[in-house]
Amino acid sequence: MKFAEVSRFFRDVRSEMKSVSWPTKDDLKEGTVVVIVMSAIVAIFLSLVDFGFSRILELLF
Repeated sequence: MKFAEVSRFFRDVRSEMKSVSWPTKDDLKEGTVVVIVMSAIVAIFLSLVDFGFSRILELLF
């Protein structure tokens, strides 16, 4: 690669980063809470499914 190509790439990246619409602090907090709550719900669900399957297998074997 030539230096001119690399420098143009970084100029383009800088230009694109200026046009990005960044989330506000409140949006970021809300998204984080949603991810944590959904992760907890999925973890509880999978734990219950695992517990149920282990009980069924214990009864069969």
